[in-house]
Amino acid sequence: MGRFHRHEDGTTHSHEHADDSHGHGDHSGYSTGSQRIHVLESIFAENDFRAGFNREAFETNGIRALNLMSSPGSGKTTILGATLDELAGQLAVGIIEGDIATDLDAEKLAGRGAQISLLNTNNGFGGECHLDAPMVNRALQGLTLPILDLVIIENVGNLVCPAEFDVGEHAKAMVYSVTEGEDKPLKYPVMFRSVDVVLLNKIDLLPYLDADVDQYIAHVREVNPTAAILPVSARTGAGMQAWFDWLRRFVAGTRF
Repeated sequence: MGRFHRHEDGTTHSHEHADDSHGHGDHSGYSTGSQRIHVLESIFAENDFRAGFNREAFETNGIRALNLMSSPGSGKTTILGATLDELAGQLAVGIIEGDIATDLDAEKLAGRGAQISLLNTNNGFGGECHLDAPMVNRALQGLTLPILDLVIIENVGNLVCPAEFDVGEHAKAMVYSVTEGEDKPLKYPVMFRSVDVVLLNKIDLLPYLDADVDQYIAHVREVNPTAAILPVSARTGAGMQAWFDWLRRFVAGTRF
């Protein structure tokens, strides 16, 4: 069966592997690789086409859009809650809340002054592990765009797929917890390479962990020399002002 991946220039190709582990190689006499590559390219092309529509909707309405990604349990929703509390009365914010199932995170963000559009990816077969541009396009219908300044797209918790899909955002951010280990930037370089800012969360736990913040930062820098790296604690508020300031610069369109 072919294995496919997408390069940063948008091209795709396959690696064909014969499976002889049980004595069942490919004896069909033909290869389906070229057809499957065409399908994969079509999927990405359609996504990028729809991302253009989303970007146009944001720009027409004077909105800045941020794609917020992380692994599950990193504290992304807690950071969003603190962010909405900080920006209440200053910026009009819309949240696209992406989850495979449930409205639990959307409920946590309710009542904090933001518009929230819930987007469940559960399709009856387990659900998508990322948001794509067509999904975000549907979710935008749940927001009143003309009155918003900022839309934050909280992507599905996953360190792989979300980074590969343009959803029309102006920037990508990610939350990375100190409990996840120092090696994750090296093991998941596509995610860390794609982002403009990394929030190194849960630094309040450092006294209880065998962890070195300098090592975390060094590994991020190996794959992404330019991203802003902000050590924070969503629970205690430590370092969060730097994140709020980054967001304000981002919305203002100044260098972030």
